[in-house]
Amino acid sequence: MGRTAAGAPGVFSIITIMREYIGVFITAGAGLVVAAGMILLSLLFGPKKKTPVKQEPFECGMPPAMETRGMARVNFYFVAVLFVMFDIEIAFLYPWAVSFRELGPGAFYAMGGFLTVLAAGLVYSIKSGALEWD
Repeated sequence: MGRTAAGAPGVFSIITIMREYIGVFITAGAGLVVAAGMILLSLLFGPKKKTPVKQEPFECGMPPAMETRGMARVNFYFVAVLFVMFDIEIAFLYPWAVSFRELGPGAFYAMGGFLTVLAAGLVYSIKSGALEWD
């Protein structure tokens, strides 16, 4: 890394390091511009008049079959959290399994602890009845 006479990192080295992130900054900026543009376009060209017909719930182009029942049951959210939890498990487990031999015994014990925590979550969800549909 380039250093100045005083020993502090030079401006040139910081610019060199930041060049590696230029793609991330461009992608994040483009995402923010698209999101802001969509919001702005919906505010400019969206419906302005509220009528009783426009305020009705929409159900596939048909009049609603029944009144809304209120809040959804917690089981739907619990199953969604379980899905994300085990999806993240696979995201960590696959690269670990590919490079298992190079990682050594410390990685084996760390993954054992990780899988133990996930197994405890699965046991809890089964005991609490999250996977039962009434």
